[in-house]
Amino acid sequence: MRGAVLHYDKDQDYGYINGVDGKRYFFTRNDLTPGVALVSGALVEFQPDDGAAHNIVTASSAAPSSPPGQPSRTAENQPTRSTGLWGYFRNTVSVNYFNFNGRARRKEFWAFWLCFNLVLVALLGFGILVNLAVNGFGINAGRTSIGFLPAAVFALAFGLPWIALTVRRLHDVGVSGWFVLPCFIPAIGAVALPVLGLAPSQVGENPWGPVPAGVRV
Repeated sequence: MRGAVLHYDKDQDYGYINGVDGKRYFFTRNDLTPGVALVSGALVEFQPDDGAAHNIVTASSAAPSSPPGQPSRTAENQPTRSTGLWGYFRNTVSVNYFNFNGRARRKEFWAFWLCFNLVLVALLGFGILVNLAVNGFGINAGRTSIGFLPAAVFALAFGLPWIALTVRRLHDVGVSGWFVLPCFIPAIGAVALPVLGLAPSQVGENPWGPVPAGVRV
């Protein structure tokens, strides 16, 4: 598909392309081929994939534009990175680990929570098995809980990206990220977080940036 570079943030390593279909596509430097100019308005060809742009080449060196939804000839034999749930989760805990700027769509928010809880449940199950193996099954079995150490480390390590993601989700609905603070109160957080995950993105650009890639407005 053909499009034009809208914006690229070198520090955060992300940008957007306006496609000829009228949609906005997210990309990072890993999606670029050598020689692509990261300047606003530069014409490019890319392979669209669920709101993301992959295998981006300059329009001058690209093959004729393919119909929307189909890969370009220069990219059809190249693998693309996943932009599914695990892709959003990896992006949250790597590129956006300490990113409190910008906006996060609902899919990114729920992808993190789903993947985080799946991994945490698996680690807790592993911990139970380890504790049973160490303590035994008898009446006089020990009481060590060392098996839960990996789950505890995992939960602590991903606490910061969770806060950063919640702040970006608040930005996406149009409110200040400081509203994340009441979410630490259990009675409030139990209600606020599901509501925040269901709230639609604010239409158009707001003080925290443009509409996230893939959001239909």
